[in-house]
Amino acid sequence: MKKLPLCGIDEAGRGPLAGSLVMAGVVLNKPVEGLMDSKKLSEKKREALYPQVVENSDYHIVSFSAQEVDELGISKCLHNGLLSIQKHLPHAEYLFDGNSTFGVENINTMVKADDKVAEVSAASILAKVTRDREIVQMAKLYPEYGFEKHKGYGTKAHIEALVAHGRCKIHRFTFRVKGLDEPKLF
Repeated sequence: MKKLPLCGIDEAGRGPLAGSLVMAGVVLNKPVEGLMDSKKLSEKKREALYPQVVENSDYHIVSFSAQEVDELGISKCLHNGLLSIQKHLPHAEYLFDGNSTFGVENINTMVKADDKVAEVSAASILAKVTRDREIVQMAKLYPEYGFEKHKGYGTKAHIEALVAHGRCKIHRFTFRVKGLDEPKLF
C-alpha cells in the first residue's frame, strides 16, 4: 500500500484585533531549503520562500474575514478551514500545528510542528505572508491605525489608535480591547 503524502497545515492571525484569519495546507512535491516557523523568519526571508513553496507544492489557502471571525468564532473558522483544506488536498495525511483538531476527523496535531516539520513550516509561511500582504493593503485604506507596522495585533500603538478612532471595517468587534470596551466608571 502506497504511503499517503503529508499535508502540513498552519494558520496566521488567530489572535489579532484586526484582519483575517488565514490557513494554509501544503503538500511539498520537492524539498525547499530554509523552511522553519514563519515567526522565526524575517519578512524578507518569508517573502523569498513564499514563491518557492508555491512552485514546489500542492497547496490550498483559505481566509476568513474579521466579520466571519466575529460571526462564526475562531474555533468554527478553524474547523471550516481544516475541512476546506481536506477537500482541496485530498488523499493525504494531515498534520496541523497545535493540539486541537477542532472536531475535524483524520487530522493529526503536533505542538510546534511549524518549527519541526517542513510541510507545516511551508504552510506557516504561506499563511503568514498571505495575511501580512492583505493587512498591508488595508493599511492604505485605514492609515490611522498603522496596520503595516503591527499587522493588526494588539500593540500599544494599535490600542492607542483604536481608542482614538474606534474600530474600522476590518477590526474584530468580538475581541475586547482594554480602554475601549470597559464600562466607564464615574
